[in-house]
Amino acid sequence: MKILDISVPVGPDLPVWPGDPRIVLQRYRAIAKGDTSNDSHLACSVHCGTHVDAPAHFIENGKTVERLPLDILIGPARVVEVANADVITPEILENLSIPPDTRRLLFKTKNSAFWNDSRHDFKPDFAALSTDAAGWIVEKGIRLVGIDYLSIQMFSDTGALTHRILLEAGVVILEGLDLQKVRLGSYQLICLPLKLVGSDGAPSRAVLVEE
Repeated sequence: MKILDISVPVGPDLPVWPGDPRIVLQRYRAIAKGDTSNDSHLACSVHCGTHVDAPAHFIENGKTVERLPLDILIGPARVVEVANADVITPEILENLSIPPDTRRLLFKTKNSAFWNDSRHDFKPDFAALSTDAAGWIVEKGIRLVGIDYLSIQMFSDTGALTHRILLEAGVVILEGLDLQKVRLGSYQLICLPLKLVGSDGAPSRAVLVEE
């Protein structure tokens, strides 16, 4: 059994969505300064790094993150690659030979390489789903969809329609993955977001288990 960590490291240099607060991780007690323990303070958006979107992110009175069913967040997953497209369309999806029983689908795109940028800049030209592709995912019965950057929808999709189509259908959205070292194929996904009561999302530790 091989465990692949597909989460990005969380720290002050991690890119965040434009307008979101930067990540703050500071030590406020330190043994080196005479304190009896090391203790740190974390402040960030719940949508930073590798994270899950709950329906409440874009739907008023939608389900919040602590109410997401664990049987969606844990189970068989399929990793597919869309290497050269900026927009993932239904036509592209039809050509990926996705098994019809797929319920968790993770997209490996050009985005994963963005995490290597030493400047830590946000990349607005990331690859993402079209609204039609979101509809395709719903129609196929997929229950979780993940992508290797900070949003499942294009940066230009200011109306958040892609998110709404997925979330209104109960599809869990997993964003901010790092799939650079992951081969295409089938895995077991384990994704556990923080159990933040009443939150529209939560940072998550996500791994793939290769048997």
